[in-house]
Amino acid sequence: MSKERGKRIAIGARPPANPQAEAWIRQGDANDVQKGDLYTARLTLDVTPAMRARIKVSAFTQSVTVAELLRALLEREFPEHKP
Repeated sequence: MSKERGKRIAIGARPPANPQAEAWIRQGDANDVQKGDLYTARLTLDVTPAMRARIKVSAFTQSVTVAELLRALLEREFPEHKP
């Protein structure tokens, strides 16, 4: 056995925080909280790989996420208040 095995390595102090970087990181957290408040239920759906590919391509061509595309589609099909 080596003598170095029991040797401890000191970890340096944490570098000082950059206030601008911290504010930018926290700004992202605020957006996540808003999404979490709006969308609180998860829906799992099995689709074929071909269907998944078509959905992803459609979302990409519309410059939206798959989640945004599907939420809009479901909202159109199942509006909160039907006329």
